[in-house]
Amino acid sequence: MSDAGASPRHFSFWPKGRPKEFPVPQTNLAHNLATSAARFPDQAAIVYYDTPISYRRLWDEVEALAGYLVNRAGVRRGDRVLLYMQNSPQFVIAYYAILRANAVVVPLNPMLVGEELAVYLEDSGATVAITGQELAPRLRALVPAPLKHAIVAAYSDYLETPTDLDLPPAVAAPRAAVEGEGFVTFSAAVAAGERPGPMTAGGDDMALLPYTSGTTGRPKGCVHTHRSIQTTAFATPMWGGAMMPGRRVMSVLPYFHVTGMTGDMNATLLCGSTIVMMTRWDPAVVLKLIERYRCTSMTAISTMIVDLLAHPAYRGEAFASIMHLSGGGAPLPAAVGTELTERLGLSYMEGYGLTETIAMTHANPPDRTKLQCLGVPTFGVDSRVIDPETLRELPAGETGEILISGSQVMREYWHQPEATADAFIELDGKRFFRTGDLGYVDDEGYFFLVDRLKRMINVAGFKVWPAEVETKLFSHPAVKEACVIASTDPRIGERVKALIVPRDGVDVTPEEIIDWARAHMAVYKAPSVVEFVPSLPRSGSGKVQWRELQEDEARRQGTAGAPV
Repeated sequence: MSDAGASPRHFSFWPKGRPKEFPVPQTNLAHNLATSAARFPDQAAIVYYDTPISYRRLWDEVEALAGYLVNRAGVRRGDRVLLYMQNSPQFVIAYYAILRANAVVVPLNPMLVGEELAVYLEDSGATVAITGQELAPRLRALVPAPLKHAIVAAYSDYLETPTDLDLPPAVAAPRAAVEGEGFVTFSAAVAAGERPGPMTAGGDDMALLPYTSGTTGRPKGCVHTHRSIQTTAFATPMWGGAMMPGRRVMSVLPYFHVTGMTGDMNATLLCGSTIVMMTRWDPAVVLKLIERYRCTSMTAISTMIVDLLAHPAYRGEAFASIMHLSGGGAPLPAAVGTELTERLGLSYMEGYGLTETIAMTHANPPDRTKLQCLGVPTFGVDSRVIDPETLRELPAGETGEILISGSQVMREYWHQPEATADAFIELDGKRFFRTGDLGYVDDEGYFFLVDRLKRMINVAGFKVWPAEVETKLFSHPAVKEACVIASTDPRIGERVKALIVPRDGVDVTPEEIIDWARAHMAVYKAPSVVEFVPSLPRSGSGKVQWRELQEDEARRQGTAGAPV
């Protein structure tokens, strides 16, 4: 964080022994894995349900898959490749193989369904996809056009050591035959033995295109370069003091999402540490793995922490090896934070970041955390609070829009120049990203989130933009009007509620709308509550007064209690 135009008061609480900023590597992110493989070839890069995978093997398979992408699938520098898969060794191999091929990773949420996939495919312009076999049927209608190639992975291919752990169905399923033009198994692609050409993409080249749903209903691709990804790959372990080989990371967050991608995958492989990986969240399995492999760190959203502490199999001794516990996405309840400190001697280090910033920009100092707090700006980050109307910088204690400037900030929104122009402003000669989040800074330089300038619902850490859900609901033949708001949930923070004006003469139930929505959009986006209303409140200009409905919901829940 630069001293110019920004208060350095939080430097008084800066993590001991850490620089205020660091030089960001200008290399392709894949160099990090290649370097760790050269340094620690026999070290386990991944332990997958008790099967160890060495750094040497991981890099060899990255090279082989990159060669297949280039020589057989025709992937060229700058091409976008869909990565549509759950956490698995194949996800890691595919991610780094795409980068090794000088191409661009387009990570997609495995919960997306066919109609949504077509939108992302069209916007990204990808012609190649790498997917899990449980998801491959959703791509069937898209291959061989517009997708020319689909590489299909069976997670069970990497279950080589007998295990007593409970396996998710998608992991336990044996490899199925892959048929049809354009389809090939992941194992066959790796076994082809192809080799790519030189690694030519570098720091300023586009490397990643993650999507964040738009406030207008159109998804927005965030253009990240190797440089922006390298920033948080290095910053995340440095901040927590965990940048060392031999560390064992209990990996529970999804890799398609920037937090899991950065903190669990990229940062761990950069350090030559070990990812103790699982495909689906299961608190009983997590407790076993932490104890079995003496895991030293874990990043988890607050609902996961609550799940672990409340699980019948929970024992405090299982956490004895954990030295670093962090998270974000939703605030940790104060009572749970106190329990962690008093029972386990652990501080939950909350942080803050966005898809547009490839995860962390703010974090609590490890030795001086504050609960339900975003933390302080990290290495080289200049963050401020402004009046969103006048753009005037606000003093401590006053609520305004949070701005961020730093090398981890995306370059632009993919092919959306107007959205890009709206998202950035210049202050003191710096380019700042407008987060759309309302917050304030306290007298010690710690940031706190108050509200959202833009409409957004936080479902267990997943962002849901109401306009996108409304757009989909309007395509239902029984829906005349719809307004989507947040409904408080004591476990996952918020859930999606739809207020719907049905068409005259149409007989439909809320349950039918919910079932239809789950079939047409990712389950976390689909409304879990539907309420039919005779009309929606509108302003003089005809706009639906969503904030009025949101406030009515808050008052109702304040009176009647949280929904169950």
